[in-house]
Amino acid sequence: MSVRAIGGLLKARQLGSRLGSLCRQTNRAASWTLGAPQFVQQPKTSLPARRFATAAQQSTGVDKHEFQAETRQLLDIVARSLYSDHEVFVRELISNASDALEKFRYTALSTTVESDLAAKDRPLEIRITTDKPQMQLTIQDTGIGMTREELISNLGTIARSGSKQFLEQLKQDQSTAQASSNIIGQFGVGFYSSFIVAQRVEVYTRAADPKAPGLRWSTDGSGSYEIEEVENVEHGTKIVLHLKTECREYADEDRIRAVIKKYSNFVGSPILLNGKQANEIKPLWLMDPQSTTKEQHQDFYRFISNSFDMPRFTLHYNADVPLSIHALLYFPEGKPGLFEMSRDGSTGVALYTRKVLIQSKTENLLPKWLRFVKGVVDSEDIPLNLSRELLQNNSLIRKLSSVISSRVIRFLQERAKKQPEEYEAFYRDYGLFLKEGIVTSTDSAEKEEIAKLLRFESSKSETGRMSLEEYYKEVSEEQKDIYYLAAPNRVLAEASPYYENLKKRNELVLFCYEPYDELVLMQLGQFKNKKLVSVEKEMRNQSTDPAALEDYGQDSLLRSELDDLLPWLQDQLKGQVAKVKATTRLDSHPCVVTVEEMAAARHFIRTQSHQLPEENRFALLQPELEINPKHPIIKKLNSLRESEPELALLITKQLFANAMVGAGLAEDPRMLLTNMNTLLTKALEKY
Repeated sequence: MSVRAIGGLLKARQLGSRLGSLCRQTNRAASWTLGAPQFVQQPKTSLPARRFATAAQQSTGVDKHEFQAETRQLLDIVARSLYSDHEVFVRELISNASDALEKFRYTALSTTVESDLAAKDRPLEIRITTDKPQMQLTIQDTGIGMTREELISNLGTIARSGSKQFLEQLKQDQSTAQASSNIIGQFGVGFYSSFIVAQRVEVYTRAADPKAPGLRWSTDGSGSYEIEEVENVEHGTKIVLHLKTECREYADEDRIRAVIKKYSNFVGSPILLNGKQANEIKPLWLMDPQSTTKEQHQDFYRFISNSFDMPRFTLHYNADVPLSIHALLYFPEGKPGLFEMSRDGSTGVALYTRKVLIQSKTENLLPKWLRFVKGVVDSEDIPLNLSRELLQNNSLIRKLSSVISSRVIRFLQERAKKQPEEYEAFYRDYGLFLKEGIVTSTDSAEKEEIAKLLRFESSKSETGRMSLEEYYKEVSEEQKDIYYLAAPNRVLAEASPYYENLKKRNELVLFCYEPYDELVLMQLGQFKNKKLVSVEKEMRNQSTDPAALEDYGQDSLLRSELDDLLPWLQDQLKGQVAKVKATTRLDSHPCVVTVEEMAAARHFIRTQSHQLPEENRFALLQPELEINPKHPIIKKLNSLRESEPELALLITKQLFANAMVGAGLAEDPRMLLTNMNTLLTKALEKY
């Protein structure tokens, strides 16, 4: 494939797959290297006729290797196109240094002969030095170091991960699970992120072998790199970045400290920035929950959430199956802010893998309705793209999200039982998010689990709230429905005409005071084996029962009178009501309005009715007017039909308007005033 053809394939949106394809071609044709090891070690042998052969020069102790065109192109892509943010090069180089320390730690533990390792007891740490005048940044570790062959293999081959090779070697030893869990690298491209900010890179290294010489590897990333032996090199690896002028900010101590805090604050080994430790906060999510203190959680919560309140609840969760998960989640004590209330904001818990930050706000890890939760999720099973900035394998991410969400719901259920007062305070502040979860979730089982967290006042208790679980246990098994009534407050709920008959029957009713509560319960549909039914719908269903209309009671209009009154009312309210009928379910109210789905109708009135003319609104709502034939107003109205038809019409309109307001279906209650003033004027004419 020509250089031009490769350039045409490597477009930005296909970078990951194309680079992977090139790397697979590398494995089939020796290596995509900046210099292959065998050519350096055997300079006198004839070079094979390979496409990516390098010209190795040895003069004055310096090995110089020319880059081939394809390799230069790959280097340019990795350095300039792979990463979305320049500052991540610090994360990549610190991760490499951490891996080098872990490799040395494992090698030291597994080596039986003391003399096989040099300076075995040296402190394992990462040292970072900034030099503003020289525009230099140095990142050094005291880890395993590299031999000449490893320098050529690890730094001379793009997309070849020494850490990944190390992990593959460890797989055969079951006792090394802890060592493997601390290794970060997996793609072999992190080192080349240096060229995002550096015009020249120098690597000083010395392997852990006592006889290993000090080596210097250097390149400007354009045409060649050099390897030479040098004196006075410490064991480990030191990378010196000669920064570009436009990137001189990375020679500033405060800038580097901020990047460390953001991405690498929880790397297991000490990070010393100009002699001072920069990563003092411990990764609490990997510690034993029994060994952490309240003060540690408070400090960590403030760090991870950038807030000054305290965590109300703390969930420390570890699991190995079905996925490896270490989660530390906090439920804030303070009230939700404006950004948390919005579903469009950037929210989510921080995602780490092996203690290195991948995303500070990971939206897909928890559903939107749990956006108020703060904390950290660390998983070794998370599939990442090449730059370790994006998640891949959506099915695995969905599974991880489902596992964590279920654990959060179960945790809140436990708090509700064990800490009812604290949970009640939490529910007052964050109950809205739980209701959002029921409306937005597509899993009926999850909806029901969230529903166990809901709390409502009830008709039988003026203090405290009741859960659906408590309602279910309190009513008899024969009762097939859970009744609820939407009203602005308790006074209006108890005075509602829809509640009259249920109150007389001493039925348990939940009172919903928030405008969206009835929509939530309508979306929920049922709880366990009982349907959730609004009292308005219960009244409408009962009114269609012929047996309920046989006897209207004493002091009511005669059936013959009703047979005349009902058609007259239907005619006066033509275009506004779908039907007028008598009901036995009212005592103190003259009439009510019912519609098929009251919650949906009220939501429509609040959000969309202003877009339609009045006649269209009534055509959509199809309201039914139910009158109380025992009420004095209805009986007087019947007599006024013939004696004073104009006054009877005004009373009819006012009764209907009042019923619409009582049902919450009036677009603007102020419209009542016009008809009311006309009615009063007519009523007072005789005086």
